[in-house]
Amino acid sequence: MQNENPYKKQLLTKIKNKTATLGVIGLGYVGLPLAVEKAKAGYKTIGFDVQEKKVRWVSEGRNYIGDIIGSDLKDVVDKGLLKATIDISFVKDIDTVCICVPTPLDIHQQPDLSYVKNSTEDIAKYLHPGMLVVLESTTYPGTTEELVKPILEKESGLKCGQDFFLAFSPERIDPGNPWYKMRNTPKVVGGVTPDCTEVASYLYRNIIQGKVHPVSSPKVAEMEKIYENVFRYTNIALANEMSILCHKMNIDFWEVIEAAKTKPYGFMPFYPGPGVGGHCIPLDPFYLTWKAREYNYHTRLIELAGEINRYMPEYVVERIAKILSKKFKKSLNGAKILLLGVAYKKNIDDLRESPALEIIKKLEEEGAIVSYYDPYILEFSNNRKEYKSLKELNAEVLKEKDIVIIATDHSIINYKLVVKNALTVFDTRNAITENSENVEKL
Repeated sequence: MQNENPYKKQLLTKIKNKTATLGVIGLGYVGLPLAVEKAKAGYKTIGFDVQEKKVRWVSEGRNYIGDIIGSDLKDVVDKGLLKATIDISFVKDIDTVCICVPTPLDIHQQPDLSYVKNSTEDIAKYLHPGMLVVLESTTYPGTTEELVKPILEKESGLKCGQDFFLAFSPERIDPGNPWYKMRNTPKVVGGVTPDCTEVASYLYRNIIQGKVHPVSSPKVAEMEKIYENVFRYTNIALANEMSILCHKMNIDFWEVIEAAKTKPYGFMPFYPGPGVGGHCIPLDPFYLTWKAREYNYHTRLIELAGEINRYMPEYVVERIAKILSKKFKKSLNGAKILLLGVAYKKNIDDLRESPALEIIKKLEEEGAIVSYYDPYILEFSNNRKEYKSLKELNAEVLKEKDIVIIATDHSIINYKLVVKNALTVFDTRNAITENSENVEKL
């Protein structure tokens, strides 16, 4: 019988006794909530980020992520359980580190793993025996073993599974979700070796309350995360296509969905909208389509879903133009248009990949005069132009616009005020449930 790895035994003991020091690289929408949960669980935690502003805010106990309770952050900072730094050399003092950095697409719709690569190279300089490294950033299957592992082994001279431990555990963050947060959401973990999986799983079991589900390899965990997002992406595309067809057939697709939802099995509702936003859903499926080419396989369904979803902002503008022409004999050129909401989903302050940005761009290209109101996003820049939200939404503002577009269905917007005062409303989110002559649905 093979002797138990002494580094594994030592790390498991430190995790159990809460004497392990934990690290998180990247203090964004994924990294900061994870760092706070680690600290709340009683572990001394160090957060790393290249942005001095984020490091300063965390050090001050100042929250900038909507899904974190501000008092939780301040409490763990005040207790000395969480600190932030730009100095990566502190990795030498930690026992586990999670990589939570962006994985965007480049201009050619190909994976940009530069943030993951740079973070791994930084860790490798200070990797020490008995350390656990976990990649949480969403990526294509194979990244952990084909990119991260070789960098760590080459730079450090240590062997994965023997001298240090490496795993992939995909982030599951749903901004604005009132029920599922990081603490109670199940976690999938796939290690390079059984020992890697065991150590990483034990770490998460001591941090979160949700179930930890081990899988046989990092590739399985990486593919699982991609599959989650492809599932949503393709079903949203189906809902968008059905919505376009139902409009042409003069059928209320929102009513169709409500009727279909009465089936207690074999159906899950997905909803149409002005486009797909956020960091994950619009981008992650294309990590798989890119990787599939290595195997000489064309992911037709995913790419077709992408065509449909990317068309939606343009479709919204086409519908706006038709509404203005039909009701007022006006063109987009010179039309005064108000967008309600620019965040990519309701009740959050996240603008990443928001379809509202593309809608605004296309409207302005046609000469429309566009303004917006979003109580969560007071200002933003897009295409080198600065935009500021209206300070308040009132009857006078609504009456002076040719059309009001509900691009994001924030709950705190007074839709009764909108319906009562707007000349016409184009509702892309089914925010207005009552029938009204001046409301048209997507």
